[in-house]
Amino acid sequence: RGPSLENWSLHIHPQQRTLTLSDNTMRAVRCHRFAALDKSGKPIPTPSPVRDVLRLEEVPPPALRTDDRNKVLISTHYAGIQYPDFLQAQGLYQIKPKLPYTPGMDIAGVVVDKGSNVPDDQLRIGDRVYANTALCPDGGGGTGALAELVSVSNQAVFPIPNGLHLSSVANIGRNYCAAYHSLKVIGNVGPNDLVLVDGASGGVGMATVELAKAMGAKVIAGVSNMEKGTLPSMAGADKVLAYGRDKESHKKFKADVKAAAAEMGHPAGVSLIVDVVHGELFQSLLSCIKPLGKICLVGFVAGQKPIRPGLLLIKEAMVVGSLWGRWARENPVLFRNNMNEILNFMTDGKIEPRADSIFPLEDSIKAFELFEENKGRGNTVVSMMESRQSKL
Repeated sequence: RGPSLENWSLHIHPQQRTLTLSDNTMRAVRCHRFAALDKSGKPIPTPSPVRDVLRLEEVPPPALRTDDRNKVLISTHYAGIQYPDFLQAQGLYQIKPKLPYTPGMDIAGVVVDKGSNVPDDQLRIGDRVYANTALCPDGGGGTGALAELVSVSNQAVFPIPNGLHLSSVANIGRNYCAAYHSLKVIGNVGPNDLVLVDGASGGVGMATVELAKAMGAKVIAGVSNMEKGTLPSMAGADKVLAYGRDKESHKKFKADVKAAAAEMGHPAGVSLIVDVVHGELFQSLLSCIKPLGKICLVGFVAGQKPIRPGLLLIKEAMVVGSLWGRWARENPVLFRNNMNEILNFMTDGKIEPRADSIFPLEDSIKAFELFEENKGRGNTVVSMMESRQSKL
């Protein structure tokens, strides 16, 4: 069931309504405690299953007040869920929301109301849009998407071209914005560059492969085992190599990357590394970078290890933390240009729009369990629609 629109001051034509009627409640996923922390906030030896801390509940829906002049009310059709959302539910992400909270950062849906300061030339009621809660000035840590109705700042909302299915844009923030920030804003990648990305079968990894290829670069994709190599290969990686889970495998991966780089015309090493894995693998990655090359730290799914400054000195390498949210909020015009470039890559066919796993809202916890079981691949989406065959 969805919220009753009849009792709200919404100006929307009946056929544009996408939410079923009920008694002024909506469904939302709520997290009431962190799975990996005790009541005092300290880590516990064995985290609780994420299923134990997430619940689908009926909650009061948001509505725009008269002073919400810059807000937009969106009927959520699809919400993206990725590894950081799972980490956040565990309490292990760098941003810990106040409990209880609604997970999810990425929203794809339809505008059902807007504030008086939102002009028609930016957004109209009925527009298909993507929204990112992390871009709202009041923050929120990138939460709130797993609800049937979401209120966000107009700065966080972007119209979606008619040729794109809404499910295919429901992971733009977590995956494509993170990858594009590393490639363009930090790496300044161009057609003559060679990019290495690890964790290449995951959401950010695959987005990095796709975007780097769309930008004209060559790409070496690293995966933990070759069983995971199909997806980055299909995404366009020029070479897929396995780095394994032990030092010997990491050492072989280092040699394989150097050989592949030389074959691709880059004997000095790769131009940019997008590191999602970190851990023990980082030292081998560092050996693959060319002098004055950059390593973008996007995540550390294999844990955090100290970085030896002597190696950075010898390699003349730059290591940069890659968090796109702050930059996007401080540079809204440039970020909107980047968003349009990503969407153009999709509409022009340089990137294939896709949703790799779709779960109905009733089974949304299974989306989190994919990452709990290390089975998350590509773009994972939760559908709020009664029919998977929505023409939106």
